[in-house]
Amino acid sequence: MAHAPLPVIQRRRFGETLRRDAWWVSSVPVVVILTAFIAYATWAAFQNAHYTFGPYLSPFYSPELLGDSPHAWFGPKPVWWPGWLPFSPALLILPIPASFRFSCYYYRGSYYKAFWQDPPACAVGEPRKTYLGERFLPLSLQNFHRYGLLASLIVWFVLVWDVWRAFWFTAPGVTQATFGIGVGSLILLLNVILLGGYLFGCHSFRHVLGGYRDVLSGSTTRTIAYDCSSCLNRAHMKWAWASLLWVAFADLYIRLCSLGIWTDVRIV
Repeated sequence: MAHAPLPVIQRRRFGETLRRDAWWVSSVPVVVILTAFIAYATWAAFQNAHYTFGPYLSPFYSPELLGDSPHAWFGPKPVWWPGWLPFSPALLILPIPASFRFSCYYYRGSYYKAFWQDPPACAVGEPRKTYLGERFLPLSLQNFHRYGLLASLIVWFVLVWDVWRAFWFTAPGVTQATFGIGVGSLILLLNVILLGGYLFGCHSFRHVLGGYRDVLSGSTTRTIAYDCSSCLNRAHMKWAWASLLWVAFADLYIRLCSLGIWTDVRIV
């Protein structure tokens, strides 16, 4: 039986491609935005100051397990905390949403291309000759995505409680808080909406809703919830970027108000 000779496919060198379009353009905003966010979030987390203003608590620091503000659950920093170890309430919390975001399938596809160049783009040469997948460290940590989701859901519900508290203001010399609406209240409200759209639209959340069932039609409530999650999932990229930028802006707003640079306008 005759066989037609097949051409030998040569592996492309790094960056080599026959594409004529600007394939690298889509990676530029990913690098710029993620780098800026990581830099700002790291700086803000180590500040351990100006993360509250009135009833507002920065989402970077919530829940505040230990700290000096009235929002702290268990009081100030314990006396046994080592002096050489940096302390900030944000450092106790930020690893939870960070583990969820950086193991998210959408973000993986973004920073694998933009930062690791693995691959830079379709039909573009890679800098590596082998592919190990997510079986070895550090990429094996991506498999903990569902646990990051569950922990982040708990944090999200705490942020919802923070929003409720953000609508209650205490006037100087008055002990009882009264309901009111400030710009910061609305910023924190929009923050939980965007984060909720991102969390509840996650594919892992749909798996949680589905459980081990092959057919969802037996549970009307579960089917409706699954359909709602699927609807959010269709815009998962938009929820991911919008929630990332807004949570940083929420922290910045509270920080600048605390510093006296911005004034929180009371609407009601």
